[in-house]
Amino acid sequence: MTWQPTHAQVRAVCVAAVLLLVAVLSRRPDAAVLGLPLAFVAAWGRYFRPRERPELHSELDADVLFEGQATTYRLRVAESLDPDIDLVVMALPRAPWFRYDPPQAAIAEPASEGDVSMEVGLRSERWGLRSLEHPQVIATSVLGTYRVPVPSPGALAVSTLPLRAGFEAVDSVPRPAGLVGLHRSRRPGEGTELAGVRPFRTGDRLRRINWAVSARTRELHVTSTWSDRDTEVVILLDTGGEVGISEGIDGRSSSLDTAVRAAASIAEHYLRHGDRVRLIDTGTVVGGVRAGSGRAHLRRILDVLVHADRKSRQQDGQQLARRHRIRADSLVLVLSPLLREGILGYIVTLVHSGCTVIAVDTLPTDVADVIDTELHDAKAWPLAWRIRLLERRAELDRLGDLGVPTVRWRGAGTLDEVLRDAARLSSAPRIRS
Repeated sequence: MTWQPTHAQVRAVCVAAVLLLVAVLSRRPDAAVLGLPLAFVAAWGRYFRPRERPELHSELDADVLFEGQATTYRLRVAESLDPDIDLVVMALPRAPWFRYDPPQAAIAEPASEGDVSMEVGLRSERWGLRSLEHPQVIATSVLGTYRVPVPSPGALAVSTLPLRAGFEAVDSVPRPAGLVGLHRSRRPGEGTELAGVRPFRTGDRLRRINWAVSARTRELHVTSTWSDRDTEVVILLDTGGEVGISEGIDGRSSSLDTAVRAAASIAEHYLRHGDRVRLIDTGTVVGGVRAGSGRAHLRRILDVLVHADRKSRQQDGQQLARRHRIRADSLVLVLSPLLREGILGYIVTLVHSGCTVIAVDTLPTDVADVIDTELHDAKAWPLAWRIRLLERRAELDRLGDLGVPTVRWRGAGTLDEVLRDAARLSSAPRIRS
């Protein structure tokens, strides 16, 4: 594309031509006085029009953000800017779940100094992977007589990771499967947490001898420790549907928003304490992350959570049990609104296989009010929804009879009480029938 005359240039040429024609034909010098300045301006803009298009370079300060974080989109014009260019205007297409600074996402900068740099602030308000479309950039010449659309760089991908709210669990692992984590066990063993001083027994390591106590009692004593423990924590994320309204980090949260943010917080907590964490996305056939540990594993989990979609396929309990096999000694945290029969059936299967299952309810508390507001014309729907909630309450009671506690997600301290109960039950002696 080449430099094209603007509407102002076309109007100036047309008006000047008409006035000069009237002055000649009608012998009106006053018309010539009005037309000559316009003709001079049009000729001036034509003579000093630019010959080259500017080159653009764009960059994003950070393409990976957490919810609520902001970054800056920068657009810089190449140093070989034509001196006849007077103004550069950039308009960034507005994308959902982004807040812009300035709000209209449009900036105009003069090019008198030969270097143009424009910045637009971006704040991501919801998790997900989104494309930031290339901006519309137009350069104009002196007096605004000519302009050219400048081809801007391609779209940029921005990945917004779910907000990891502070989460802590008092009794994190009810039934540890190993001795390599950072949680203190209830049984003595190799670890770093002091348990006490006891007499020396055959098999104790010499480096454990407490010489101060041994010298005082004239008998060998050793320092005992609590064993460090770990287990496999399985986060079962239900993405088969979304209930409620999503308004971003500053507004209301849907069931999928709550589940994704809770999964990120729980994974970060357990991985920080040395446990192995596995993520299962029930809405996909191959979605999920295998069990692992470490900071790199946390990033893998967050990258998978970014792609969670409410349009995922729904699977029944048998399909889930066949495709996602879980060890019997695992701690399974189910993040779901607990409305689908497939998820409820899979929970029952996990309980029968010997897993410790905790159901985290992500159903929004105001979902009934939302349905009443949106479906005020359809009087049958609110009544049907209330009936479904009563059925759901009965289903959760049956899960409670099987030993599956249900707790609503509320951030830090959500799982403390149920984890204490689960640990107490797991440490109790089992009676064989």
